[in-house]
Amino acid sequence: QVQLVESGGGLVQAGGSLKLSCAASGRTFSSAIRAWFRQAPGKEREFVAAISWAGVRTDYADSVKGRFTISRDNAKNTVYLQMNSLKPEDSANYYCAAAISFARTVAEYDYWGQGTQVTVSS
Repeated sequence: QVQLVESGGGLVQAGGSLKLSCAASGRTFSSAIRAWFRQAPGKEREFVAAISWAGVRTDYADSVKGRFTISRDNAKNTVYLQMNSLKPEDSANYYCAAAISFARTVAEYDYWGQGTQVTVSS
């Protein structure tokens, strides 16, 4: 089992920045891939970014590429999502997830956090 706890969400104006954190505990080696997804009201959960165990491989949704950066500190069992140049359409509940394999689909991820809300005002 892997437990994930997100933090760092909040209200920010368009063009601003936020940094989300996801702290992991439990059998963190068993599901080493980490990703961020987001879900806005009335919409499906969508992939945002993923990172491999060593941080060498990353992947981003086209909608956030160049604005968001995913990173991790394995000594702290924490993954981060630095979000810059935020837009109102980035408003959503952001979820951290863990998986065995590198993937973009919700079904591939075995463990999920409770989410942290990000609201971007125009």
